[in-house]
Amino acid sequence: MSDLKPSEIVKELDKYIVGQHKAKRFVAIALRNRWRRRNVPEGLRDEIAPKNIILIGPTGVGKTEIARRLSKLTHSPFIKVEASKFTEVGYVGRDVESMIRDLLELTVNKVKSDEQEAVRGKAGEMAEEKLLDLLLPQSVSFPTGGELNAIADGQTVVDAPASSTTREKLRKMLRENKLNDRTVDMEVSDRNMPVIEVFSNVGMEELGINLKDMLGGLMPKNTKRRKLKVSEALDILVQEEAQALVDMEKVVKTAVERVEQSGIVFLDEIDKIVGKDGGHGPDVSREGVQRDLLPLVEGCTVMTKYGPVKTDHVLFVASGAFHTVKPSDLIPELQGRFPIRVELNALGHEEFRRILVEPKNSLVLQYIALLRTEGVDIAFTDEAVTEIAKIAQEVNEMTENIGARRLHTLMECLLEDVLFDAPDTAESHIVIDQTHVREKLKDIKEDEDLSRYIL
Repeated sequence: MSDLKPSEIVKELDKYIVGQHKAKRFVAIALRNRWRRRNVPEGLRDEIAPKNIILIGPTGVGKTEIARRLSKLTHSPFIKVEASKFTEVGYVGRDVESMIRDLLELTVNKVKSDEQEAVRGKAGEMAEEKLLDLLLPQSVSFPTGGELNAIADGQTVVDAPASSTTREKLRKMLRENKLNDRTVDMEVSDRNMPVIEVFSNVGMEELGINLKDMLGGLMPKNTKRRKLKVSEALDILVQEEAQALVDMEKVVKTAVERVEQSGIVFLDEIDKIVGKDGGHGPDVSREGVQRDLLPLVEGCTVMTKYGPVKTDHVLFVASGAFHTVKPSDLIPELQGRFPIRVELNALGHEEFRRILVEPKNSLVLQYIALLRTEGVDIAFTDEAVTEIAKIAQEVNEMTENIGARRLHTLMECLLEDVLFDAPDTAESHIVIDQTHVREKLKDIKEDEDLSRYIL
């Protein structure tokens, strides 16, 4: 999916996000440019820097949703972080470089998982052999059908004559799941390893160091003996064999290359690290976070437990509502690191109406599916949907404008009785019409104080 054309990326985003065509176009271009860069001559490749994007718009208009859907569209390493979680180095909080370490950790796990899936067939064969060794020790064999059935029943049979066909008969029974209820004794790895967390002012707080890794072969292998059903034992053995077959050096090398060449970091709530004029206390660290972000966005080397990672070609997409501050309040150097700015439009009743019914897995479809689990079929008339959209716009205008999130609160208030009574109701079909919407939401819309309290 990472080599989709810009028009195809926009088309995919349209399935889930209403409007905001300009933002979708810029994001699609940025994604396609990653693919283009990988295909230019090698001498020019390092010179092409990613064009970082900042999405500006009120809350609830689709900024974060674009990021969520983007992460599913692309095979590129992707992480979404809240900028407000970070503090300047020297303050209690997370160091900004930890976002790159987190991104690499996610990518290593993903690459490792893919590699394990690729060798799963071979791992399955090896696990099967090990399980047969547990079920049928080399010194004991069971040639007859009756004695094989005894194994399946969990009984122990000893002193039987050897037979070369016994193992294959047992293998056949294993593959036909006839031994699933039989228990076996086996040693499994104990995953409760002691971990040291390192805290220092150079941003190493994420590097949990495993004692076993530090001391290598000096520490005994931590295992414990457990009784497991054959089906569970087979799953554990397949997993262990798959891990053993994966070359971790190759996994780490691939993951680091992917992060460096096509990594994407989505910085949400970037406006929350803009300090107010004359701020004191916690505000003093906000500008420090911006300064710490500068080298990361510009391109630097971050030390991780897997080795150094360069951020020169990592794409940063930032977003913020900028209610009380302006993008120009960011320090000038950081503004320069985000050359592309896209303003997202505020949503009106027409957009709200489309959001309720158009996207794949829309809000209306979600409530229909929820109530269907109770045997209740609920239907919304077109007029009812239009009325909900209009009320959402009016309440947003009267109180704080929280965009499409208003629809969630309105739908909960509208369907409160239906959702509460659904398990006990005798009605199997309920129609929500315009009159019902007006009656249920009348008080909330008319009483501004109540709207502020409830919504």
